[in-house]
Amino acid sequence: MTERGRLPTMSELLIGGVSVSVGERSTIDIPVAPMYTHDDLSISACVVRGRRPGPTLFISAAIHGDEINGVEIIRRVLQHRALRRLRGVLIAIPIVNVYGFLNHTRYLPDGRDLNRSFPGSPKGSLTGRVAHTFVEEIVKKCTHGIDLHTGARHRSNFPQIRADLDDPMAFAMTEAFGVPLAIDAKIRDGSLRECAGDAGIPVILYEAGEALRFEETYIRAGVKGVINVMRSIGMLPASRSKKPVQSPIVSDQTSWLRAPESGILRTFVPLGEKVVRGQVIAMVADPLGTSETPIVAPNDGVVIGKTNLPLVYEGDATFHIAQYGRKVASVEKQVEKFHEEHQPADAAPAIAGDGEVPIT
Repeated sequence: MTERGRLPTMSELLIGGVSVSVGERSTIDIPVAPMYTHDDLSISACVVRGRRPGPTLFISAAIHGDEINGVEIIRRVLQHRALRRLRGVLIAIPIVNVYGFLNHTRYLPDGRDLNRSFPGSPKGSLTGRVAHTFVEEIVKKCTHGIDLHTGARHRSNFPQIRADLDDPMAFAMTEAFGVPLAIDAKIRDGSLRECAGDAGIPVILYEAGEALRFEETYIRAGVKGVINVMRSIGMLPASRSKKPVQSPIVSDQTSWLRAPESGILRTFVPLGEKVVRGQVIAMVADPLGTSETPIVAPNDGVVIGKTNLPLVYEGDATFHIAQYGRKVASVEKQVEKFHEEHQPADAAPAIAGDGEVPIT
């Protein structure tokens, strides 16, 4: 590991027992526990080492095996022509949880959450051993990190950065990334962010999209954000564009709205939409249509996450709303600008919920 702010020298870089020389690009397979069929498994890392010294950044995806947007983001970053002028080292790990990725599931075969199992142990559970390998072989050899995530299955997140914004470097990386929203999210026990932070390595988390789905707009924003961060920490030359990167608007208070009863859910607001206190944002009805119960926004805010499943049980999470106080109007403008900048030209316009007019 390195002291915060100190750039590494051009010393030997050893990952998975493989030495990576200056100016070299290598794919390294780091062994993990084999399948019960005795088929070998490994975590693959692409290591790109520049010819000049600089920071060492890891980019990780699929810590939750069904969160695949980040896999495509990393693939595109590794093809980016800006890497020809790289300073320092980029370590890209597109699939950390190979077991979950193979089975389209969030967790490892032992049912544990990898992102609640760091730093792990070489003699612990399967999940703990994978966590330990990742920390020892990757994380501790880096100065910075970006971890890529999506919402869970049947849930989508609007693009946002989550980080401990009391950390000056994490705050600077968050500002550089260039998405409209940021959540000042304190560290969770056993998370990668906690483990890296304890080692003096600032890590930010990019959340965007839904599990088991590629979402082009969010992937484009992720690729651009990673490159922006690399420029900001001195790994890549500054952009020639005179267009400034838009700083995100920060919220430190979010809450989930839950279904008041079981039934069929009809939503009226899309991701990124501003809502006001008292606004009806969804209805829950019984299948025969004999009763309907509204879901009402308790505060002004912005929808940063929502369920995509129209069938809910009482107490199911339906909307994740971030509060921004008087800044909520600015957030609305930032979100519009984000869509204009990143949405593919042939994409269909966003539809608010199912197109139904809410009952007021």
